Amino acid sequence: MPEKTILVTGAGNAGSVGRKVVERLRGRGLPTRALVRQDDERAETLRATGAEVVVGDLTRPADVARSLEGCHRIYFGMSVSSSYLEATTAVAAAAREHGALEAFVNISQMTVSQMTITSESESRQQRLHLLSELILSWSGLPVVQVRPTIFMENPLFRFAVHSTADGIAIRLPFGSGRTSPVATDDVADVVSAVLAEPGPHLGRVYELTGPVSRTMDGVAEEFAKVVGRPVTYVDTPFGEWAEGLAAARLPEHLFEHIATMTRLHRENRYDRVSTDIETILGRPPLDVRDFAENNRTIFP
Repeated sequence: MPEKTILVTGAGNAGSVGRKVVERLRGRGLPTRALVRQDDERAETLRATGAEVVVGDLTRPADVARSLEGCHRIYFGMSVSSSYLEATTAVAAAAREHGALEAFVNISQMTVSQMTITSESESRQQRLHLLSELILSWSGLPVVQVRPTIFMENPLFRFAVHSTADGIAIRLPFGSGRTSPVATDDVADVVSAVLAEPGPHLGRVYELTGPVSRTMDGVAEEFAKVVGRPVTYVDTPFGEWAEGLAAARLPEHLFEHIATMTRLHRENRYDRVSTDIETILGRPPLDVRDFAENNRTIFP
């Protein structure tokens, strides 16, 4: 393998942005190394792409330093975790000591652009993203910040779809809040493009959304065009919805994050549209109708 390699974290789970970034980098013929927590069947599927796989813990600087050997660019991503800030600090410290990075692409959240250091209406995870961005900005590393809005593939949307006697209902407590979810495919395409040619992007902040901001009534209309049946948005009381989410017995940190995202949707904090995807990729982002076309199995 060539001496210089791109390190990708958060690539363990199928469908994750990190996994898709590995696939796209390998599709470009770029040498790629994936850092994963466990060497299991998911790691084998990464190896099948031609990527090198190393096992380590993002909160352990020694593991990260070992993974960075011979690398010149890095994509840093991690699933929702109470250890997110610790991991960011460990990776930033190891990257500074490494001293040979040409680009550090960090995936954050679009909510950060609306936050201050003292704001408290956001989730703990969102505050960890804000602090992580600050740490990276102070690190002196060649950072590119990528801030997607809510993903189309977020379980919030998948679990909200229910069969009814005359069609399909989407049950969420978003009220009349508008949203412009983004596809993980688009985010992975942006990250891969930046990693492949980082020069013009260094120091930039990219906010990634779908092409249109809609109420959930509007999303339901787009879904109906694909499935050929009536699709209705049902504005569900937050308490009732939260009880259903609690039944899933999620970790407290994750539960609080999802519940907060839902509340912020109702407060219209996700009514955002950016042209950054089209600027970088030269094509418009995927829309919710594209998501429905590509994920027909979510509709009962």
